[in-house]
Amino acid sequence: MPASKTSKAASSLFPETSNGSTIVRLCDLEPGQLGDCFALLSARERSTTRDGKPYFRCTFRDARRSATAMIWSDTPFFADCEQSWQAGRFYKLRCRYTENSYGPQIDLDRIREVTDGDGAEGFDPGEFLQSSRFDLEEMYAELTCLVESEIENGPLRQLVAEILVQHADAIKTIPAAMRNHHAYRGGFLEHVVSVTRLAVHLADKYRAYYADMQPPLDKSLVVAGAVLHDIGKLAELDPQPQGASYTAQGRLIGHILLGRDLVRDTAATIDGLDPETLLRLEHIIVAHQNLPEWGSPIAPHTPEALLVHYADDIDAKFHMMAAVLESEPSDHEEFTSRDNPLRRHIFRGL
Repeated sequence: MPASKTSKAASSLFPETSNGSTIVRLCDLEPGQLGDCFALLSARERSTTRDGKPYFRCTFRDARRSATAMIWSDTPFFADCEQSWQAGRFYKLRCRYTENSYGPQIDLDRIREVTDGDGAEGFDPGEFLQSSRFDLEEMYAELTCLVESEIENGPLRQLVAEILVQHADAIKTIPAAMRNHHAYRGGFLEHVVSVTRLAVHLADKYRAYYADMQPPLDKSLVVAGAVLHDIGKLAELDPQPQGASYTAQGRLIGHILLGRDLVRDTAATIDGLDPETLLRLEHIIVAHQNLPEWGSPIAPHTPEALLVHYADDIDAKFHMMAAVLESEPSDHEEFTSRDNPLRRHIFRGL
């Protein structure tokens, strides 16, 4: 990959790594440490200060850490950042890593785009793909097993199984979101398996506890809805090395209606699927985010939709909180910063 054109101040070709040492990974840099590393530019956002001066907020990452570099208009990197840096490309950095209330930060000393020769120093683009820590094939096998064992309604089971087979490659690899939760390769499958496990538990619990409900809680619908609640994200998201972006369909229609359409189209090929069952399944998909401001045009109006909504919500929210607490704390840090998807200080302990 050719190096980008950079200014004299920013274009040093790294005659040697800092302090004569070897390349370090971004995720291994300690606070205050200066080092040379390879990183993916995952985001480049232009903004202005209160007095109208432009700046860029650049996010560099490897598979385990993201860090922000602030590129101010009076720094030698600004012109290169504005004219040639591109999200989705890899760069070699000499930077100092720090941590503050805004999260991980890097101060750039040198930067250039990676070249073909960087492979000799250990650069491997495959190492920068954030991925689920769980085996993708095993998760997919578990999901198909749950469909076969927990959906008693034959035509409904056929509908769900057919969608899983038709879209297997995408289901195994796409992220669950652009950001916030499970936003990495295989994140969609990880999230759906987790939601489905929880949905099975909730359906068994409440079907036994409220045995006199009329109509009774339909476990098959709960499981089918859990598996398919986010299926529209297959059309909504376009996975890229720097992270997913929205497709035109995703921006203009959204995954809820895209998912309803996918399920409705597939259902037209299934013999014997009861129209009311399909209606209830569509309602689960349309209502699973509960509120208009979260994307659902209607709240859950069936017990099955209610269970899927809360199974989905707790899995996403707990992932957000766990991701914050899995990060390395600063010394004597009782609370985390508010710079997280939940927008709250999370208590670590005294």
